[in-house]
Amino acid sequence: MARRNTELGLLVLVVAFVVAAYVLASLGLDRRLPANIVPFGVGMVVLLVCTNLLTRWLAPQADPTFVPLAAALNGLGYVVIARINPDLAGLQLLWTVLGVALFTVVLAVVRTSRDLSTYRWTIGLVGLVLIALPFTPLGTSVGGARIWVGLGPVTFQPGEFAKVALAVFFAAYLVEKRELLAMGSWGIGRLRIPDPKHLGPVLVAWGISLLVMMYQTDLGSSLLFFALFVVMLWVATARASYLAVGGTLFAIGAVFAWSTFSHVQRRVRVWLDPWADVAGEGYQIAQATFALADGGVTGTGLGLSGSIAIPVAETDFIFAVIAQELGLLGATAVLVSFLLLVGTGLRTAVRADNPFDKLLATGLAALLGVQAFIIVAGVTRVLPLTGITLPFVSYGGSSLLGSWLLLALLVRISDGSNRRAAGARRGVAAGGSA
Repeated sequence: MARRNTELGLLVLVVAFVVAAYVLASLGLDRRLPANIVPFGVGMVVLLVCTNLLTRWLAPQADPTFVPLAAALNGLGYVVIARINPDLAGLQLLWTVLGVALFTVVLAVVRTSRDLSTYRWTIGLVGLVLIALPFTPLGTSVGGARIWVGLGPVTFQPGEFAKVALAVFFAAYLVEKRELLAMGSWGIGRLRIPDPKHLGPVLVAWGISLLVMMYQTDLGSSLLFFALFVVMLWVATARASYLAVGGTLFAIGAVFAWSTFSHVQRRVRVWLDPWADVAGEGYQIAQATFALADGGVTGTGLGLSGSIAIPVAETDFIFAVIAQELGLLGATAVLVSFLLLVGTGLRTAVRADNPFDKLLATGLAALLGVQAFIIVAGVTRVLPLTGITLPFVSYGGSSLLGSWLLLALLVRISDGSNRRAAGARRGVAAGGSA
């Protein structure tokens, strides 16, 4: 249980960090201690200790850094959201509890990650249905992007769950077809590619990303879906030619989208020169730029960034608020947390003893890394703004639930691999002593 004890120690540090941040944000905003500091602190302790106890039971050999890193990001996001928009704090707390509950349910139901490959076609179909839901009459547009689905009083983003389902399907499919996909039977100059019939999945992924971009006006999700498949295809086959083919297809799709759709042209125009219409289209990104500059190295302090108003700061631009209040040091700490999460996921993939587990862990880690990169790059004007959320940090039930679901699968893969490795070591030791 050494791993779980390490995890518990890290969670104690997370509780101390989040409670201290909550107090500082309240002092910065109202110059007084928050009235609910005691129930908030007790609730944090109960939630994270229960998570540790359940992980001890359901995944005792999992890597001990997954949950503390996710909890720290989730907690920091909650503190900032509670400061930006107190009306959303209760909902974010509810979604956090539900996310941890979903994390536990997935660990309880999926006892062996390789069982998922058995249902790959069903899971793939579910992923496609989730992507298509916003195209139906249930779909609604928010902020110009048709990525939401309304079921009575509840609205959610099905794409947050579709990306996990597609990662499972891609992993199972690529494990089955990796030898055929790795064969270079066709040549274009020095570039060797497999038989065109085996390139179908690449073209399907490209088509799906274009459809999402065209009909949902969602640049971020289209880029995320396509990057997921190209990365997994490259890892499965070890052929750099797929990166070249994928990059070419993405460039063609991007040029087509820019020349065809006004919303893509608007995003690119604002990205290149937000100051041309700083009171209109460029206002949001300009305010974020001012916030980044205002933060400096050490930040203005939690709760002390109210002088620069950023529209929709709790979702698209929460990283800008964090960078303003905690400065370059705080923003770097957030990025390092994501690097550690992604690195732990990739380490899990390296240690996995099964091709499906290796590829799925790689895909899930890539999802976390690419999504965080896309939104941070949009806020800092490295890329055009896409509107996707920062995992674990941004406000939103769909985003939090999808992130905790993804984390549960990584924890399950890590636990299974470590248990089998420990069993193998015990077997070797027993054989040696005999």
